[in-house]
Amino acid sequence: MESSMDESAQQILEHLTEIEVAAEDILADKQQIVDLDSRRNKNRVALSALRNHSSNDNVKVCFGNMFIKFPQESTRSMILKDQEQLDKEITDLRKRLKAKVNRLNELQGKPELRGYNLAPLSNDEMKAINSLLKK
Repeated sequence: MESSMDESAQQILEHLTEIEVAAEDILADKQQIVDLDSRRNKNRVALSALRNHSSNDNVKVCFGNMFIKFPQESTRSMILKDQEQLDKEITDLRKRLKAKVNRLNELQGKPELRGYNLAPLSNDEMKAINSLLKK
């Protein structure tokens, strides 16, 4: 009888550990999204500053702990490429996060979240809806 209780306690402990690991993974992904979004916002500020910069000469760009002069257009294209990469990473993390949250809910015995897998309409879908509404 004692060995079956030990097995039962061991199974419960393993299940709780699995839930804890899944929850920590979700929290780590959420923090990574926040960090990437912060970087994306800093890039927006930099792009705005470049837009407001009057001349087309070199601008100072901070790389690590040093400033380097770069042509304004090169700097703008670098930041835009970084923005695209950040958008892609954030989108990928959000997609994976949905699956991880569903897995955690499954482990906890909760029902799957409804409406959580919604996706925005594409441009073509929006045009079709707008054309129908205008009639």
